[in-house]
Amino acid sequence: MNDLLLRGARVVDPETGLDAIRHVAITGDKITSVSEEPVPARRELDISGRVLAPGFIDLHSHAQTVGSLRMQALDGVSTALELESGAAPVELAYRRASEEGRPINFGYSASWAMARMKVLDGAEPNGGWESFAELCGGAHWRDKATAAQIDQVLAELETQLHAGALGIGVLLGYAPQTGRKEYVQVARLAQSLDVPTFTHARFKNPDDPGTALEGIAEVVAAAAGTGAHMHLCHINSTSLRAIDEIGAVVDGARRHGLKVSTEAYPYGAGMTTIGVPFLSPENLSRLGITPRDLVLAATGERPRDAERLREIQRTDPGAMVAIHYLNEDDPADWAVLERALLLPDTAIASDAIPFAAPDDTWPLPVTAAGHPRTSGTFSRFLATMVRGSGRLSLIEAVRRCTLRPAEVVSAVAPQFRNKARVQVGADADLVVFDLDSVRDRSTYTEPGRPSTGVEHLLVNGEFVVRDGEVQLEARPGRAVKGRLA
Repeated sequence: MNDLLLRGARVVDPETGLDAIRHVAITGDKITSVSEEPVPARRELDISGRVLAPGFIDLHSHAQTVGSLRMQALDGVSTALELESGAAPVELAYRRASEEGRPINFGYSASWAMARMKVLDGAEPNGGWESFAELCGGAHWRDKATAAQIDQVLAELETQLHAGALGIGVLLGYAPQTGRKEYVQVARLAQSLDVPTFTHARFKNPDDPGTALEGIAEVVAAAAGTGAHMHLCHINSTSLRAIDEIGAVVDGARRHGLKVSTEAYPYGAGMTTIGVPFLSPENLSRLGITPRDLVLAATGERPRDAERLREIQRTDPGAMVAIHYLNEDDPADWAVLERALLLPDTAIASDAIPFAAPDDTWPLPVTAAGHPRTSGTFSRFLATMVRGSGRLSLIEAVRRCTLRPAEVVSAVAPQFRNKARVQVGADADLVVFDLDSVRDRSTYTEPGRPSTGVEHLLVNGEFVVRDGEVQLEARPGRAVKGRLA
């Protein structure tokens, strides 16, 4: 007798190519049957007319608070990983999240940036993105390091990997003057331990020197020179209007056998801390934007000029700011975003930012400071690329949200070989959605609006979303750790 039977959905399993009406049974935290005819179960739920797919896996979520993860659950996400920025020390991050409880699965990479903060600034990081933002104004962590300091940084990263980190997160774009030698040594360490790196490329400018193409080429060169698996974070916002040239470079690298993977999200604006070097006033014109294209998340202020921008960067370098690169309502700009989303084998990842609200607040205020991608990335992707334009089939879109991200991390975390699948023996991380109504409702002025269309989300066999409502008592999320732990 199974615990639960989900009856009559359109079941999509990207690995086997299944796209048909099936009945899915769950016992405990595992799928126990995928059948053409119903099987006995203690409870049944009729989900005919809906899509049942693996829960979405987000490789790039800084939003590791309970309230923010609930918003991601309403977007169909069953696993949210902090891999670009990472955490330090990861043992503390895992322990804290496990003790507090999380609605969905979680995991962290080793943070190169915070390792540098520790070595060069004497800082003591104590978590993930929020700790990075607090310490990013440090005086020296962006400097070029001595050979001895590089050795210390590498030793710190290796310690974090042996504590369970899921690879190495490298915020090169936040410290562009650190030198290429160190980056190659980081890649060499990753290769020696067979773990991936997750890189925010060094540059995103359209014109020489320091172009987006040069930044991506550095990552590809590290893959070629070391054999490491190099993952390119948010290729849409790193490449911008150079996406065609960069796409060709990445495709060529893969055809030559290099381990280079990519991710993208369907929004024209990024968000980060205002003190990053690429937002210095003298660089904005090279990005094709002005100070008024920056919007402070907490206040809505658009800096009136370069002088005001410098003042904010000096007094509050960790303040979160939205950066409006592309206009999603402009067909030409949206076409640029589409080309990033359609790059072969590109995973969908949100780059979610935690909402500025007390942890465990629910519901979140719709105007809580944040970015709409935290609430709506996966629903927006399905609504625009499958139901809207038809550029992708449903099974291919689901693959980019599930199996493809699982493949990126499966070597370092074998647990992912049991996720991203609707198969007997797989983890019962499942999303049920209405393809006709799934969509994002979040905006830049009201980022706290949850997506609609996700009717149910199960994590490790437990409902986190039931009938479109978050189950507040549900915290079945589990830590996903690297195999070196």
